[in-house]
Amino acid sequence: MKKVTKLGALALAALLTTSVTVATSAHAATCGKRTTVTMLGTIKPEIQDQFLAAVADYNKSQSCYTLKSIPGDRNLTFLQNVTPMYAAKNAPTIMYTLQEIPDMADKVMDWNGQRLTKLAPKGLLAAANIGGKQVGVPSTAEAFGLLYNKKVLDAAGIDPTTIKTRTDLEAAFKTLQAKGKKAVHFSAIWWSLGAHFTNMYHSTAAKTHEGRLAVLDGLANGTKDLSADPAFKNWLATFDLLKKYNGSKVNLTDTEYDASIADLASGDYGFMFQGNWTEPNLLQASSTTNFGIMALPMSTDAKAYGNDSIPVGVPGYFMVDNTQSTPAARKGAVDFLTWLYTSAAGQHHVSDPATTTGGGMGFIPVYANWTVPPTTFMSKEIAKYVGANKTLEWINTYYPAGLQEAVGKVSMQQYFTDKITASALATAIQGAWKGQVKTWRGATK
Repeated sequence: MKKVTKLGALALAALLTTSVTVATSAHAATCGKRTTVTMLGTIKPEIQDQFLAAVADYNKSQSCYTLKSIPGDRNLTFLQNVTPMYAAKNAPTIMYTLQEIPDMADKVMDWNGQRLTKLAPKGLLAAANIGGKQVGVPSTAEAFGLLYNKKVLDAAGIDPTTIKTRTDLEAAFKTLQAKGKKAVHFSAIWWSLGAHFTNMYHSTAAKTHEGRLAVLDGLANGTKDLSADPAFKNWLATFDLLKKYNGSKVNLTDTEYDASIADLASGDYGFMFQGNWTEPNLLQASSTTNFGIMALPMSTDAKAYGNDSIPVGVPGYFMVDNTQSTPAARKGAVDFLTWLYTSAAGQHHVSDPATTTGGGMGFIPVYANWTVPPTTFMSKEIAKYVGANKTLEWINTYYPAGLQEAVGKVSMQQYFTDKITASALATAIQGAWKGQVKTWRGATK
């Protein structure tokens, strides 16, 4: 399994700046009867309303298929949700996931030859290609790093483009505090820590893709000593800086997400460590504010690898069941996703920014023939990073299923709340990785 590399980033840059005429809708005008197509979840809970609005429009637009979203248990992992459904012979037609792709490869259809596969850059398809089988197709490209409230930074005289090092970042934090603002909302929610913040180490642990995978090899082999790794030490120093200047009350529950949105949108905070998936919620909370994104410095050396870049990658892939669904349901699943990403109406649902009354999902497009370019401040900033090739890899794509939960919910939150030392955190992370199957090398469980 391969990951998005420079080729994928360059292809994404072209998509962000190119517009081509779209063909007509993929689905047939009439059918003898409607076929029900089920999907587990709504891509992400943050854009649930916007996604369901797209589903409703799709269902109205044709008479062949009825798409229904099945709510899963958000307290469970993807596999914990879907495994009992398969056991009960009631698998959803469409599923959406990332790390669990290798676990699902034998249960889902091959997308090779389909229209969406032809429209997506090869670099963005690679992570969902298992042994030549195209297991899934991408939803969007996402980026994470330090988000900021532009109004707050402007009023404090802070130019985010001048923040090149961890030292610069601390100076900005101090300036905000001197202006009566809180410096940063650093979220203790497990998935932010376990997937995104850990990626800040892994994506800067080596300058090459192979070097970064070698770090995973060492962890799986039990030979990697994180405490002796300069990149890990730098990562810990950034972790400690964010903890030190965190202005929010530590919240380990899922309600933390809404609290972080409210804080950055309020105008009381300058920064927040999160991703562009928050932008629809931020704009709903404060529609007249521009929210930007910048690189989170991992070093005091401005020239250190990754200090000027943001992680950009595919957050998840759509898969279609091939073992329990009917041919008609599979056809409907492909039709819905093709409509969503190729029709004018679908593209508006995908790319339009969220509003207080709904709007779109605010996704960055990853397919060719796109006529609805992103228009928000943050999406334009991401496009600049991509265009300048200032992007970091999503090594969290390679995390084994359950790894980010184990690390995020336990050791990372324990370190966040000062219940364990840095040395104990390193040991805990090493323990979670030791013995893991090297799916990033093509190994199977």
